[in-house]
Amino acid sequence: MKEVILYTDGACSGNPGPGGWGALLMWNGTEKELSGGEPDTTNNRMEMKAIIEGLRALKETCHVKIHSDSALIINAFNQNWITNWQKRGWRKSNKKPVENQDLWKEMLNVMSPHKVDWIKVKGHSTNALNNRVDEIAVAASKQYF
Repeated sequence: MKEVILYTDGACSGNPGPGGWGALLMWNGTEKELSGGEPDTTNNRMEMKAIIEGLRALKETCHVKIHSDSALIINAFNQNWITNWQKRGWRKSNKKPVENQDLWKEMLNVMSPHKVDWIKVKGHSTNALNNRVDEIAVAASKQYF
């Protein structure tokens, strides 16, 4: 199974507002940048969209190491929040509905064929690859200004 590194980030000017996402896929010395955006969205949705589109770009089953600065997404998987949400009918522990259920479900669907490791990185710090996907996401969001 190929091991692929995926760096992702989302950006939003205002929350909600115009947003963009960026993803960087790396395998065996090859890199592929992906980006997109929406005119009226939130930062969390763009963070999620970056992961979805990064995984969707894979042509075969892979071991994917996803690097994200989104504590929400990393914790949802590493601390099994998403499993608990599903058990409660997509409700949080406070009984309120989970936001962005459409994208959580889509993310589960596109990651299902892969082995996924979730790695938290510090945003806006010294991680050059995270800074790179941040720049890609910000640039993608600017097409809607």
